[in-house]
Amino acid sequence: MSERFTAPQDDALYLQMCAEIEEKLRRAAPLYTRRYPHVSTLPAEGLRYTPEENNLWTSSFLPGMMCLAAKRTGDAAFLQYKDDYLASFKARLDNRVGISHDLGFLYTLSAVALYKLTGDEEARALALRAADMLCERYNEKGRYIQAWGEFNVGTPYVKIIVDTMLNLPLLFWAGETTGNARYADIATAHAHTCADYLVREDYSSFHTYLMDPATGKAVEGRTHQGFHDNTTWARGQAWVVTGFALAYTYTKEPRFLEVSRKAAEVFLQNLPADFVPYWDFTFNDHIPDLRDSSAASIFTCGLLELAQYADNAEAAQDRAAARTIVRSLYDHYFLHDPDRAGVLTDAIYHRDTGATCVIWGDYFFYETLLRLLGGDKCFW
Repeated sequence: MSERFTAPQDDALYLQMCAEIEEKLRRAAPLYTRRYPHVSTLPAEGLRYTPEENNLWTSSFLPGMMCLAAKRTGDAAFLQYKDDYLASFKARLDNRVGISHDLGFLYTLSAVALYKLTGDEEARALALRAADMLCERYNEKGRYIQAWGEFNVGTPYVKIIVDTMLNLPLLFWAGETTGNARYADIATAHAHTCADYLVREDYSSFHTYLMDPATGKAVEGRTHQGFHDNTTWARGQAWVVTGFALAYTYTKEPRFLEVSRKAAEVFLQNLPADFVPYWDFTFNDHIPDLRDSSAASIFTCGLLELAQYADNAEAAQDRAAARTIVRSLYDHYFLHDPDRAGVLTDAIYHRDTGATCVIWGDYFFYETLLRLLGGDKCFW
């Protein structure tokens, strides 16, 4: 691996990238106070984000980027709209809008982040309400957190999905801040169930798995956004790497570290010549299709999380791979226009809607830069 990934540590370049992103954030801040970016328009339409109502799984990523910027720079101007963020996310819980497995994304990068930065008790209380609602989706028999839909109601099955691994840190944090072990118990049980069924024997991954809500038994692996049920969706594999690395950080369970490490090897083996994956590992430089820059940025965060638990040689390789991917993203996929909030082009939400900017890809790219500059797990 070390022969492929050779980019050196370049703090000056990472600081330049941060400065470009932060200028975008300064200009975007007044536009996204209670409505938030999700997926941009297509390239022919300018790759521009439209403010969306706070009813999507992605609403927290822009507030999360503002919190990262405030943390990195110490500039309180990035938090000038924090009260609007909190009011918007409070209304979402009050009205139970879009209540799903994604509560962890939504409230870790909004309420938890603001609490960690400012000590705001309202933010802490909001995050704990969200954690309680996430626990409502836990099926005791199956030891899993249900993904979409009304709890325990399916036709006839419900689903678990790999994305939920990144929602577990909300529960781990809730357990730490309250002393209530049930939060972490649920998160840990769900992670084991994901390892049992969503991670294949070769450490590639299913996107989803059907579960029988009455018995809790696993039924069959499927996909929702991948190419085929039995292929590996690149963003899903990135969720596996990063999610299990974070689960290990909280629990120190060796199984979670092994899953993350082996899944990372699969991801690295499927990188094309420019180090930015195609949206599904079915595709490669010989059978090309669209890229997914967001999968690359999620993966680099996970790889840097993993590097903390590797020996010196392996950690050096992890960091070299992350640096090489970041350099390619900046050289080939970075949107330099400061008046457009999007950071990375060539990201995929659903394959049939084409390549765009996506706010979660932008978030994880920026978090990766902070990690390369010496940051910790940020707000997870």
